[in-house]
Amino acid sequence: MKVFILLLLSFLGFSCNSNVKSSSKEEKKKPNILLIVVDDQGYADFSPFEKHDTSVSTPNISRLGKSGTVFTQAYVTAPVCSPSRAGILTGKNQFRWDKPASWGPGLPDNIKTIPEYLKEVGYETARIGKNDLGRNFHKNNVREYPLKHGYDEFLGFSAHAHDYWLHSNEIKERTPDPYGTSALLGPLMHNMGEKSYDEGYLTDILTNESIDYIKRKRETPFFLTLSYNAVHHLIHEVPKKYLDKYNVREIPNYDPDSLLAYGKHKPGTYSAYYDKYSRVGAIQHKDLRNYYLANLNCLDDNIGRVLDALKEHGLDKNTVIVFISDNGGSPLTGANNSPLTGGKYSLWEGGIRVPMSISWPNKIETGKVETRYVSATDILPTLANIAGVEINDDAIDGINLLKPEANRLLVWKWQKTWAVRQGDWKLTNAKENHWKSEPSSQYIAPIVDNMELKLFNIAQDPGERMDLAEQHPEKVKTLEAAYKDWIDKNVKK
Repeated sequence: MKVFILLLLSFLGFSCNSNVKSSSKEEKKKPNILLIVVDDQGYADFSPFEKHDTSVSTPNISRLGKSGTVFTQAYVTAPVCSPSRAGILTGKNQFRWDKPASWGPGLPDNIKTIPEYLKEVGYETARIGKNDLGRNFHKNNVREYPLKHGYDEFLGFSAHAHDYWLHSNEIKERTPDPYGTSALLGPLMHNMGEKSYDEGYLTDILTNESIDYIKRKRETPFFLTLSYNAVHHLIHEVPKKYLDKYNVREIPNYDPDSLLAYGKHKPGTYSAYYDKYSRVGAIQHKDLRNYYLANLNCLDDNIGRVLDALKEHGLDKNTVIVFISDNGGSPLTGANNSPLTGGKYSLWEGGIRVPMSISWPNKIETGKVETRYVSATDILPTLANIAGVEINDDAIDGINLLKPEANRLLVWKWQKTWAVRQGDWKLTNAKENHWKSEPSSQYIAPIVDNMELKLFNIAQDPGERMDLAEQHPEKVKTLEAAYKDWIDKNVKK
C-alpha cells in the first residue's frame, strides 16, 4: 500500500511539475512584433481619435485603435521622413550625430537599431516597404540598407518615394531618370538583388509580400517592419475603384514616350511628371482632398488584410502591433492636421505630432486613450522590454511607452529651427510659414509675428494660436536653458 501511495504521489508530482514547466514555457514565449509605419498621415485623419475628420474611411485602423492603446500626444523626432525614421529605428534623437539636423542623418555604425536588438534574443527580422534614412539611396552595400542594420530580409525601395504603379525592369530601361531621390520608379530592391513586377499597385504588393512572410512556418518569433509609402505623393495614384468612390478622375500614369509637357523639366523625365502632380496646380484644391481620402482608404483596406492574415494563421493573440505615421500630414497632399498648426516640414505641432497606437491582446489595455505625451523614440525600449532585451546604452532617448512621464523633457532640432517641451509648455524659435497659396485647403497656417521665441501651453492651446512668451518670461528662460543644456551634453561636437 505504501509503495502504491509513493508511486501515486510521485506521478502526481511529476504531472504538476510538468504543468508548471509547460506553463512557464508558454509564459516565456516571445511575441511576434509588427511595426506599421505609414507616410504623412494627417493628425485629424486618424479615426481612432474621438475628434477626427469624419470624411475619413478607415475601419481597419479604427480596429487597431480599439484593440489597444491610442496616444493623442505622440511626437516624432523630426517633421520629415528621413530623420524621423532614424529616430524610430534607433530610439534616439538623430541630431545627436547629425549636427546640421538635416534631411539626411544616415545611420552610423555604432548606433544600434530595433532589429539588431531583437536578433540578440532570437527574432527573425524583415523590412517590407520604404527604407529612408536620407543617405546612400538605391545602394545595398551601405549601413543605411536594411540588411546592413539588423534585418534578415528586405523588399522595397531605398528613397523618399516610389511610383505606386511602375515597378518593372521595362519601365526603368525606358525612363531617362529612374533613380531620383524623391522620384523613383522601377523594380523593388529585394535582399541583395531586385524584384520586377509587371503589374500591380504598390500598397497591394507590399501587403501581399507581408502576408506571405507572416504565413511562413517558423519556430522563432518574427519582427516585421511594414513601411508603407501611402499616403505620400503621388497622392493621385490609386486603383480606379477608390477614385470612383471619391468621385475624382483617373490621371494617366507616367509614360516616357508621352508628348505631354509635365512642367519646367524636359518632357519625358519622371521628375517632371512627379513635380507636376506633387503640388496644387495640375490637381485643384477641390479634388486634392478626395485623392488623399482615396489613397488612405486603399491603405486601410490593405492594413485590414494584414490583420486578417494574422488572425487566420493564429498569430493575432501573440503579436504586438505598433502603428505610427512618420511625420505630420503634408500640406501638399490634402492631409488634415486639425486642430494643429502647420504640417510636414515644420516644428509646429502639425509637423511632429502624429497618429500612434500599440496593441497586444490580453497584455496591453484595450480601448485606452493615453493623453500624456510620448515619443517615437519610446518604441525601441518598449519593444526591447517586451522581448526581454537588455539595453546597455545611456544615450537612448526613449522610455517605456506604457509608462509615460508627465514632465519629461523632449527636444527637437530641424535645420535652423528648434523646439522643446516639458509638461504642458512648449518653446520654439519656429516662425516660418513655407506655404502661401500652394497648400491644400486643410492647411492651418501658423501665427506670424517677429518674436524670436514663442511659448505655448499645449494642453490648453494645441493649435499654438496664443503666444505666451511675454506673459511668462521666466518659463521662456527655463525652457531655453533646458534645451541648450541638453544640446551641449548630447550633440556630437
